[in-house]
Amino acid sequence: MDEVLTPLEMAQADRLANDESALMAAAGRAVARAIIRRYAPCRVAVLCGPGNNGGDGRVAGAYLENLGWPVRILPVATARPDEVAKAELVIDAVFGAGLSRDVAGPIADLLQAAKRIVAIDVPSGVDGATGAVRGYAPQAELTVTFFRLKPGHLLYPGRGLCGEVLLRDIGMPVAVLTDVQPQTWRNNPALWSLPARTATGHKYTSGDVTVLSGTMPGAARLACAAARRAGAGMVTLHADAAFIPPEAGLIVRSDPLEALTADVRRKVWVCGPGLGVAQAGGKLSLLIAAGKTIVADADALTACASAPEQLRGVSVITPHMGEFTQVFGPIKNDKLTAARAAARLINAVTILKGPDTVIAAPDGRASINANAPPWLATGGTGDVLAGIIAALLAQNMPAFEASCAAVWLHGQAAIKAGPGMIAEDLALLLPGVMYPQVSSLHHRRNGLADP
Repeated sequence: MDEVLTPLEMAQADRLANDESALMAAAGRAVARAIIRRYAPCRVAVLCGPGNNGGDGRVAGAYLENLGWPVRILPVATARPDEVAKAELVIDAVFGAGLSRDVAGPIADLLQAAKRIVAIDVPSGVDGATGAVRGYAPQAELTVTFFRLKPGHLLYPGRGLCGEVLLRDIGMPVAVLTDVQPQTWRNNPALWSLPARTATGHKYTSGDVTVLSGTMPGAARLACAAARRAGAGMVTLHADAAFIPPEAGLIVRSDPLEALTADVRRKVWVCGPGLGVAQAGGKLSLLIAAGKTIVADADALTACASAPEQLRGVSVITPHMGEFTQVFGPIKNDKLTAARAAARLINAVTILKGPDTVIAAPDGRASINANAPPWLATGGTGDVLAGIIAALLAQNMPAFEASCAAVWLHGQAAIKAGPGMIAEDLALLLPGVMYPQVSSLHHRRNGLADP
């Protein structure tokens, strides 16, 4: 159930299923059962809108009433805020994910009067396609949705307003997806296969990564450490400076960049972390002209501010919101559409980073990542991500799959590290999250605790 459907795609699926009454009955029952499992019997008000969302709410209310719960059905056209305020629990069945207008005025007043909310599909006011708030949207404790998630369940601020999200099967035939042909997924390991080492492989068959270093070599070294731990056979730090503090196992080269790019084995390059904006633009152009596979991050992106065409020829870019806006302009509350448009424009996978990172491919495919813990937002973690992506590209993973895998592994390593994590911790934890079964077996055989 990893496909993510826009509201328009979900409406198409509903039409293809062609069994509205049965689906509504199943949806209402699913909401009521979720409430029964989480709440003691209490006074319930069901705020019902005029569409299918309201129908789902009426079914849920009837189900609870049949079990002895005190329930009031309140059509939003006639309900008063004081009636809503008397309820101990409010079922928000006003608008679904396909919201077409801002929530304001009397409807917003009704929602604001609710003490505790269970939302059907999404909290009213959350745009299911973007996660944006249109007018006013309440904070739900629980959101029950059906068949497949919508982007608004995974993208902020909608994701934060949903509370706990339950995805329930209501009998919608999976076959409808053949006609809908969704192009968005929730990012997880079902979307890719990680590279495996062979018995006859060697360091060059595992790929070669070169990381450019400049004014802040620590950033480039973080990318190198991540690339090494993520399986690249050879990792080189290229530094113009005469001296880089030594590090065991780290290869440092200061040859002219033109000489290194002539080496056909050096296929994958990381350009940007700590490089310095003044150097980044020229070096990026040189790598593009040499036909290299490039992960462009940090200063390489800043060097292309308001000039996204200068990024054509790279394989993957990894901007945070500020860098993305510098290069491509404002996103207008639609992160998914903005990332897709950028990917098409420069013909490169675009990773728009954040707590709800979007990975978009030039062909329109996209995934939304949801496993990043809050403590991942610390200096240097983006450099680590760039190194992971480069290592997977060097091991011949396609760019979209490598990017999805790297973002998910990055989040899992942070979860494993826990609060207080620093960027240097992530590389050490990568092998355990990339190949947990192999790692655990190795540790048990050697009498060690599981990693």
